[in-house]
Amino acid sequence: MVSHRDGKAGSGDSLPPEAARRFAYTGRPYTDSAILGFLYTLVMYLAMPVVVARLLFRGVRNRQYHYRWRERFGRFKAPGFSQSLWVHAVSVGEVNAAEPLVRALQARYPERQLVLTTVTPTGSARARQLFGDSLFHVYLPYDLPFAVASFLGRIRPALAIIVETEIWPNLYRACQRRGIPLLIVNARLSERSMRGYRALGRLVSDSLACVSYVAAQSQADAARYRELGAPAERVGVTGYMKFDTQVPPNAMEKGMEWRRHWGEDRPVWIAASTHEGDEAAVWQAHAALLRQMPNALLLIAGRHPERFRLLESHARGQGFAVATRRQHRLAGPQHQVFVIDSMGELMPFFAASDVAFVGGSLCPIGGHNVLEPAALSRPVVVGPYTFNFEGITSSLLEAGAAERISDAAGLARAIGACLADPQRRAQMGEAGRRVFERERGAVGRVMQLIDSALH
Repeated sequence: MVSHRDGKAGSGDSLPPEAARRFAYTGRPYTDSAILGFLYTLVMYLAMPVVVARLLFRGVRNRQYHYRWRERFGRFKAPGFSQSLWVHAVSVGEVNAAEPLVRALQARYPERQLVLTTVTPTGSARARQLFGDSLFHVYLPYDLPFAVASFLGRIRPALAIIVETEIWPNLYRACQRRGIPLLIVNARLSERSMRGYRALGRLVSDSLACVSYVAAQSQADAARYRELGAPAERVGVTGYMKFDTQVPPNAMEKGMEWRRHWGEDRPVWIAASTHEGDEAAVWQAHAALLRQMPNALLLIAGRHPERFRLLESHARGQGFAVATRRQHRLAGPQHQVFVIDSMGELMPFFAASDVAFVGGSLCPIGGHNVLEPAALSRPVVVGPYTFNFEGITSSLLEAGAAERISDAAGLARAIGACLADPQRRAQMGEAGRRVFERERGAVGRVMQLIDSALH
């Protein structure tokens, strides 16, 4: 299952037979930590006024937070399901990572009702964009006993699949009590997240004892789950499911069409999934690039939709000639910055670029998905903070498909070097594509676990 290059799963790996046998639901009783569970639940109830206030505050920027509150307490019209398959993906990144697994479940089990939960409105929007009405979507309820019981009673799952990292003690205990096998798939756990969970001590370890199997992205992730208390025999490495995502067939064609609109020979770079902590460096780097390449174009996509207008305002404040996706559709020859203020279109814009900087990495967010540009044979530039995708980023760095920088000057140098050297771009892009192809197969390994749970 695991290759020997730093614990990364490879496309030729397969699950050892004992993993499929041992993952069967054997969670130990939770009663030995009843007091901790009671105190945790009490804190959750006491925190509800703060949680609701936070929803109201977030709704100032994104009005979707003001809607569908009943779902957050497990209240929605029961769809009449029995023995459904439930997948939870907290937000946009997790929904994107879950896409190939959801497609595989729909193909393998067409007779089963599929439920997909998210927490954020942007995750909800992405779920609907990807899957439409082909599955049932609601928000995951808060981790309150009555809300969890109401939710599970309405969807009646035969299997619970949590994508990446979501540990909710009451939810996990409720699945255990109802005999619902629970898998954590595509599981990742950074050092930072582990420190936070470790502070909860026995509460987390007993929650992980309710999990049937942890299918981790890498050996490092698996080791951290074991350190938190997940039973060693129920933790293994299956790899990163995003490698199994199919590149949209029209992404390259659409990207090339956009290139022709603003000039095929024009140097173009993209700053994707940026946060406020990235953007000052991005503006400085682009200003420096324009001094060397006056016709350079920056495409920029902020991570959070509620910041789209602010991003446009900041770009104009820097003195750049700015166009936006919503207002102008495409950049013209006169524009220096193009703000991608839309969702679900990054792949064609990666294809339309010569090189990609992936955000969340110049600030301690931990970085975002570097695979999409790599899958399209685009060189990747990242900052020093990539702990959310450390294994994947390391693979690209080792292969020469990515470059790590530390500040605005380094960003300008790395982007400028790629824009000025077509051969360098081609070599880095091909290296990234090879990594992408080499690491495929995680979904197949996860499906083996799911098949074992359901038969």
